Amino acid sequence: MKKFYSLLIILGLVLFLAACGGNSDEDTGADDSSTNGDESNGEEAAEGEIPETLVMGFVPSQDSDTIADTVEPLAERLGEELGINVEGRVMTNYNALVEAMGANQVQVGFIPAFGYVLASEQYDAEVILKSIRYGSGTYKAQYVVRSDSGIESLEDLEGKVWAYADQGSTSGYLFPANQLMEEFGYDTAAELESNFFGGSIASGGHDNSAISVLNGDADVATTFDDVRTELEEEYPTVMEDLSILGYTDEIPNDTISVTKELPDEFVQQIKEAFLSFNDDEEMIQIMNDVYNWDEIDEASDEEYDVVRETYQKFKDNIEL
Repeated sequence: MKKFYSLLIILGLVLFLAACGGNSDEDTGADDSSTNGDESNGEEAAEGEIPETLVMGFVPSQDSDTIADTVEPLAERLGEELGINVEGRVMTNYNALVEAMGANQVQVGFIPAFGYVLASEQYDAEVILKSIRYGSGTYKAQYVVRSDSGIESLEDLEGKVWAYADQGSTSGYLFPANQLMEEFGYDTAAELESNFFGGSIASGGHDNSAISVLNGDADVATTFDDVRTELEEEYPTVMEDLSILGYTDEIPNDTISVTKELPDEFVQQIKEAFLSFNDDEEMIQIMNDVYNWDEIDEASDEEYDVVRETYQKFKDNIEL
């Protein structure tokens, strides 16, 4: 009987210890939950980590192969300044660059004003720098026609064939289209193209648009000012063969913009690296070879409000 009571006592102790162990496990489980919470915070922080390879995106304002070649030394030098791999990637058009930034496949975009407005509105991209050309942070779009065309005014463009880079181009499409819509009373860009012009060509680049006019495939091209200088080597008489019919209002220069995923400290490093190129003749020459940048300057989001206002007229009517 004593043995029986002893066994009962031992069994009771075992059950008691087991119960204590269960409580201990529950406490440990609570600690694990706390650890998991910390890990979750760590994953959120990872969204702001510096990428192994920083990708810069470009759009084809000129021949894509030419840009691809000229951005290589820029990527190499920026990589040296930042201490990481930097890759340059030429996109098919403006919208492709915006979408790539939205997907964080491109972290630094050399993106024109309208592209920046889209990237900012849709994906919270941030403008950090802008180009300076001929001492100015703004530029105008121009209407290019053949000098022997007989076209002397915007009114003369009615029924003619219009060449532009693509519908996402600030100077190639948006500002000229806006000006013509206001001038001739059209509510949408689609109406302008179908009712005012006799046809249109989306050429894929400003130089291609000018060449279309030069070759007689289009009557007018809308481009940045002055695209003809880009063509002089291949077309030595282009300044005489093509004339400037007129200009649009001022447009903010193109940007260097970054995605929201990059850490603020790293964005500042990128900014300082680019600004340091102003004191390096070789790097400024590379920037000039890429996009005709003479200097790099700081930029603010407010500078692009005029482009936002223009965009509101087009957002429901153009295909990007």
